[in-house]
Amino acid sequence: MKKIIYVLIIPLVVASGLAFAYREIKKETSEKSTPKPLSAAEREAALKKWEATPDGIQYKKWEASAEGKKVLAGAAKLRKSIRDSIPMEGVVTSLALPPGSRLGFGLMVRINGDDYILSFGLQQSTEFQPLHSLKVNDKLLIRSRFVSYAPKYSYPIVAGDYVERDSKILYKRAPRKGGC
Repeated sequence: MKKIIYVLIIPLVVASGLAFAYREIKKETSEKSTPKPLSAAEREAALKKWEATPDGIQYKKWEASAEGKKVLAGAAKLRKSIRDSIPMEGVVTSLALPPGSRLGFGLMVRINGDDYILSFGLQQSTEFQPLHSLKVNDKLLIRSRFVSYAPKYSYPIVAGDYVERDSKILYKRAPRKGGC
């Protein structure tokens, strides 16, 4: 009887010891892989270091140029609408993006008198199908979650999250799964 009890208890002790050890190993690796956020001084130092690189110098020159100022001003115009998730009225000016762009599927639109790239991302087979029916001079209601810019493009880039024409939804970005 004692032998049977020992035979049953020993595997239980070994299994619980292995489970405990595995938990400790996993805990150590997760703590090591989580980087600490940089302090304000460290971020400032990293920014200064980047600005001294050739890419940083080129970006600063673009930012100070007339074209860069125009793009930055256009992006600043939309920030309030984007932050408050207010629909923006836009008119399609071109069904193609500027030559050499690598933004995936997109359109050129005019919002409040300025031209913007309305980018949707990499093209899926059916996801953007309703957007292919758009024509030049179509009026749209657009909602976006952010506006960006790059020295490569002469226009600010608006991420298309929601597009409506004549009270009909043409595109609505699906929310991310498993995230915030």
